[in-house]
Amino acid sequence: MDDKKILEVLNEIFQDIFDDDSLAITAETNQDDIEEWDSLANINIVFAIEDEFDIKFDVDDITKMKSVAIIIDEIKKKLA
Repeated sequence: MDDKKILEVLNEIFQDIFDDDSLAITAETNQDDIEEWDSLANINIVFAIEDEFDIKFDVDDITKMKSVAIIIDEIKKKLA
């Protein structure tokens, strides 16, 4: 799966988690860009990603996930 497709799926996940259909993320989006992106939201994002992509992250992976680019990289590692 390429970065563009992963980003499309992530955008839907972020819109759902943050209840904002107008939200448009990019690879450069990070926790500082979305006020509501706190530790609880991050866990919800991780659970949604694990469910959508049928993968599992460990604690070290989750603690690194502070930007969309990092999330994409971690998804690609798990799918490889």
